[in-house]
Amino acid sequence: MNAGIIGIGRYLPEKILTNHDLEKMMDTSDEWIRTRTGIEERRIADEKINTSDMAYEAAVKALEDANITAEDLDLILVATVTPDRPFPSVACIIQERLGARKAAAMDISAACSGFMYGIITAGQFVQSGSYKNVLVVGAEKLSKIMDWKDRNTAVLFGDGAGAVVIGPVSEGKGIISFELGADGSGGKYLYQDEYISMNGREVFKFAVRQMGESCINVLEKAGLSKSDVDFLIPHQANVRIMEAARERLELPIEKMSKTIHKYGNTSAASIPISIVEELKAGKIKDGDLIVMVGFGGGLTWGAIALRWGR
Repeated sequence: MNAGIIGIGRYLPEKILTNHDLEKMMDTSDEWIRTRTGIEERRIADEKINTSDMAYEAAVKALEDANITAEDLDLILVATVTPDRPFPSVACIIQERLGARKAAAMDISAACSGFMYGIITAGQFVQSGSYKNVLVVGAEKLSKIMDWKDRNTAVLFGDGAGAVVIGPVSEGKGIISFELGADGSGGKYLYQDEYISMNGREVFKFAVRQMGESCINVLEKAGLSKSDVDFLIPHQANVRIMEAARERLELPIEKMSKTIHKYGNTSAASIPISIVEELKAGKIKDGDLIVMVGFGGGLTWGAIALRWGR
């Protein structure tokens, strides 16, 4: 059974927080943020909006795009590090709201790599024939765990959600190969106590190395080469890290998704948000070979080579 993306949707909060807005809140500048990260603005959710609210909105759109109902879902996976509360899980909250009565539900905590972990887990259930339709959501309200006095982290993150339905696809389509990894010894470089804390230098070094390596590894596992890649969708964390992955694949700049300037780093939501953006722009077409790659706190990482289409 081939497993792939059969539906996709996203939700972005209305409020836009620009670099110029941040200049009024802390010792930073638009130029400082843009040159170091590539970010110009990000979305911030209203106080009344929870992670589950954003996850629900993205999920509704993904189900509609997949042309299935919530009753057709067998499993719901939500990748998040900002659940509404420790439990019940965001997955259980949206299971009830969607009316997905026969679906099992759980959250996945792998930080910015969470969506990769979710898609690969979903793919295993579909490929084995155990389940037919799995909803995978990446949703984050990072604004609630941000120290707005720390310019090293507060300028980076945004809120949002993206969702996909993973289901059976035709021969040659869907997930071709994947890689997941973790290095717990690097947990001290990116973590949350009350707020997000990050050793930017160490995370940068790890990400530049790992993103490129993971892209090459999934291509080798699939028996494919760099020249086979039609489009790269990296986790939107830092434009310099993304560029390093693109250069490792020897791809022209127009073959890499870049949404970080508009939405910042939305953690587990960044890849699905970017996919929707590129589909709307006509940059992803049926039959394209897509490489998705992410890294995050843990430290964790994941990559997928996927043939787009149903």
